[in-house]
Amino acid sequence: MVFSSIVFLYIFLPIMLLIYFIVPKKLKNAVMIFASLLFFAWGEIRYIFIMLLLAVMDFWCGKKITQFYENREKRKLYLYINIVTNLLILFFFKYADFVINSINQLTGLELPLLNIPLPIGVSFNTFQSISYVIDVYRGTVKCEKNFYNYLTYTTLFPQIIAGPIVRYENVDEELENKNISLDNFSNGIKRFIVGLGKKVLIANNIGALWNIIETGNYITLSTLLAWLGIIAFALQIYFDFSGYSDMAIGLAQIFGMKFNENFNYPYISKNITEFWRRWHISLSSWFRDYVYIPLGGNRKGKLKQIRNILIVWLLTGAWHGASWNFILWGLYFGIILIIEKVFLLKLLEKLPSFCSHIYAIVLILISWVIFAFEDLSKIVEYIKTMFKIDVLYNKEALYYLQNYIFIIVIAIICSIPIWQKIKQKMDKINSVLVGIITSFGYVGILILCTASLVTDSFNPFLYFRF
Repeated sequence: MVFSSIVFLYIFLPIMLLIYFIVPKKLKNAVMIFASLLFFAWGEIRYIFIMLLLAVMDFWCGKKITQFYENREKRKLYLYINIVTNLLILFFFKYADFVINSINQLTGLELPLLNIPLPIGVSFNTFQSISYVIDVYRGTVKCEKNFYNYLTYTTLFPQIIAGPIVRYENVDEELENKNISLDNFSNGIKRFIVGLGKKVLIANNIGALWNIIETGNYITLSTLLAWLGIIAFALQIYFDFSGYSDMAIGLAQIFGMKFNENFNYPYISKNITEFWRRWHISLSSWFRDYVYIPLGGNRKGKLKQIRNILIVWLLTGAWHGASWNFILWGLYFGIILIIEKVFLLKLLEKLPSFCSHIYAIVLILISWVIFAFEDLSKIVEYIKTMFKIDVLYNKEALYYLQNYIFIIVIAIICSIPIWQKIKQKMDKINSVLVGIITSFGYVGILILCTASLVTDSFNPFLYFRF
């Protein structure tokens, strides 16, 4: 089940909300747990038991670390038990077949693949669990004493599929005392509808163009169509993922909780360092706090800083998927970030904003080519096509440009903060008319999304597999 589905929007969510707001305060977490488990069971019921067992282990390790807080060796033992177990589960489900396939290719063996379906949200769930136990170990949070509160945290269906990665310290108080109010409910509904609109009206429609181009012959593509295709993919993955994050944040607000922002208009960045401060913020901050800084960060000289950056970005690429293209994608960004930190950022600051922005966008678009194709030969073919000069455009390119230019322009406009500024100005106008107009706007988006979901079968979630 995904948020952008009729079943979720008009059956699961309304029933869940009705029950959630009817029951007394002490039962709200129980309702949330049941709804979350039902949500996951819709995809793969057998993996619920693994999730529950891991939750028990996380909770137990957190308590043991607190119990033996003065005994560093025992405290460290329970930390390692938790981290190793979580990572082994993640490795088994996500990377076992990748390793077996790589061995087969390198040695000529024919070891059978396991072909195990990937549990929903396994990457997000693993990182969330590890962050809790590490924070308890560090003493930055107190261990949760109520198992049902912890189970609520670790199974939260609004964010566990595709983030944002929610740290325990951000929601620990709200697990016990949720801030349920009419304002939070109203604002949460609005945020959810905005995210739904991003996903259904923009990502799905512009994704259709990329779906056509990626299945074609890249060698025969014109340069214009190759750029149109990867621009379409860049916009699709942004509105797909940020739309999901908006829906998750909105749902949390409805339930009286607050999730941190996960995107901050990344395509307005003027360098790659800035891009990764704006894109998937919860993931980049997770790697910073739990990998980069513990490795020494930038405190032990340039060489070790470069090593730490490469390790972080190797892991970032691998986190996104069990394929060599994701590892290459991570190293691509790691190398660029190293170059920027060593000398390039100072040069970029001296350039006009337009030039530095073009620099960032071109590198980002190339990165999405690497991200999009698991076949490394296709990556090379597509990038060559983007920069060839023999066939700049043709009738096919002009046809698709004419048919998709409107949605591309809309998507580009919505990917910059112009609407945020308009909303801020409208919020300052205390007018009944403005309130009515904006309310009709949200209702209109919901109606358009519903109509689109009923009539259109093209509704992928790109980050669903992570």
